[in-house]
This record gives sequence, C-alpha cells and structure tokens, in this order.
Amino acid sequence: MVRRSLIVGCGTCLPRRSVSNDELARRVDTSDEWITQRTGIRSRYLAEPDETTATLALGAAQAALAHAGIGADRLDLIVLATTTPDHTFPATAVKVQAALGMTGGAAFDVQAVCSGFIYGLAVADNFLRAGQARTALVIGAETFSRLLDWEDRTTCVLFGDGAGAVVLEASEGVGDAGDRGILSTHLRSDGRQYELLWVDGGPSTTRTTGHVRMNGREVFRHAVTRLSEIAEEALAANGLTAADVTWLVPHQANLRIIEATTRKLALPDGRAILSVDRHGNTSAASIPLALGEAVAQGRIRRGDLLLLEAMGGGFTWGAAAVRW
Repeated sequence: MVRRSLIVGCGTCLPRRSVSNDELARRVDTSDEWITQRTGIRSRYLAEPDETTATLALGAAQAALAHAGIGADRLDLIVLATTTPDHTFPATAVKVQAALGMTGGAAFDVQAVCSGFIYGLAVADNFLRAGQARTALVIGAETFSRLLDWEDRTTCVLFGDGAGAVVLEASEGVGDAGDRGILSTHLRSDGRQYELLWVDGGPSTTRTTGHVRMNGREVFRHAVTRLSEIAEEALAANGLTAADVTWLVPHQANLRIIEATTRKLALPDGRAILSVDRHGNTSAASIPLALGEAVAQGRIRRGDLLLLEAMGGGFTWGAAAVRW
C-alpha cells in the first residue's frame, strides 16, 4: 500500500499595496514598456512596514486551513520556506505556529530561495510518507522587497512580496484517493554558481542584510536548462510524458523563462499557470500563490496532473509531480 501526501487545502495572502510599473518608474529609471517586454511583469505587491513575512505567512496559513476545513489543532508539522525571515532566529515558522495556536508538533524554516517551496514540500512529504506526521502545513512567504537595491533597475523591478500555503494530509492511496497526491519530488543544487544570484550581506560576513545581485543573462541560461531537465526527470520517474501534464505550475520569475521552458518541454500553449504579470517574482511564495489562485478560480480539477518546478539562487532547483 502506497502512503502519499494529498493537498487538501490552499491559501494565499498578499500585501495591501499593489505597485504598477508606471508607479515604479516614478521612483526608478525604468518604464512600463522596458519591464513588460523583458519580464512580463506589469505590477507587484510590496509590503508596508507593518506587513512582515510572518504576517503574510499567517494569512496564507489561515486561508489554507479554512479551505481544507480543519483547525490548527490537527497540524503535526509546519515547514515555512523563506529567504526573508522576520529575525535571524528563531524561525519564522514558530511565530506562525504560536499565532495559529498550535502547541504540539514541530515548526521550522527552510531556505532555498526561489526553490524554497519545492524544498519545503519535499521535506513535509517525506515526513508524511515516513509516518512521522499526519497533517502538515507548507508555506512559502517572502518580503523580498526588503533585500532590493532600489538604485539597481535590473533587479528591483523584478520582485514582489506575498505568501501562499498548502495543507497536506497523509493518505494510504486507497478508495477515493486512488493515485492522487504528491507522486514524487526531485531536488538539486550546484554551489559552483553561488555568485550568479546572491545577496551581498549576512550576519556572518558583513553584519548587514545586503542586497540582491544577479547576472541575469547567465541565470536565464541556467534556468531554462535546469528547469526542463528536472521537469523531465519528475515525469520519467512516474512513467509520464509532457502530454500527460494538465498544468505546469512554474516559479514565476520571468515570463520569458517560463515560455522557453514550456517550449523545451514541448508543452502546448496555455498549459502554464501564470501570475507573474500581477505578482512579479515572489521567490518561495510564487508557486503556492499561483497554485492557490488557480484552485480558487476552479481551473485545477480532480484528477489533473500538475508539474511544479522552480530554480533559485545557489543554484537550487526542483520539481514535484502532483495528481490533484
């Protein structure tokens, strides 16, 4: 009997303020045309001073639990993926744990930048498969705007803030569950590419938070190659092909990367779930934000095969095959 993790709830939370390209152009030497043509981004949400990674994560968590129809007392585990924790320690996950009123189980953060949600999903899925937890909450949450150099138009126009979450429940894969759930997860990294996408600060080196630095051309080249490779690996591991994919749910970094990856995988047009135009790159939050919106809109239905994939600084990258 196969023990699998079912996604039984999704939730999202965005900051109050949406910032258009035109509004950003009043602050940065850029234009709506320049941003849209190169990235597909038209607006993004930016957190106000009272909005933090923890507050956004809590909003997404509460929405996901409500969607699942369960209380926080059912949770055994919280895994929160973020690059922008509220504090160096303790983990932002324990702040969410306390705010939810969850007094048992475990809560911790994972850090894999834009791949963070896939990494967190893999960790939680393995806990459930091993029988060490029954119900888990996986959150991707970021206030990435705190890391931006607003004098660097090649990076500051790309990112936004937000959070998304999913509730996982263990299933023995029988009856109505059938072959549903997380079929497999696949994680990779290559530390040799560290300084192609990084933040030039940290408590152990500069004692400052630092800012995002990126070699955009090289990141694009690596992203398309690595994302298509890991997506094909996830499909092959389950005896599937691109023709079986109902929806690609990619990390929302850049529309050109998503389109190039889709072509490389030979997926038909319109098969990717997109939110990059409205959210920008929200790092670890981007996949659960896109997923949560699509579920709320009724676009994702029972039996659909989802292929989730992401790549982030490190480099890290990963994919998950999910039968809804």
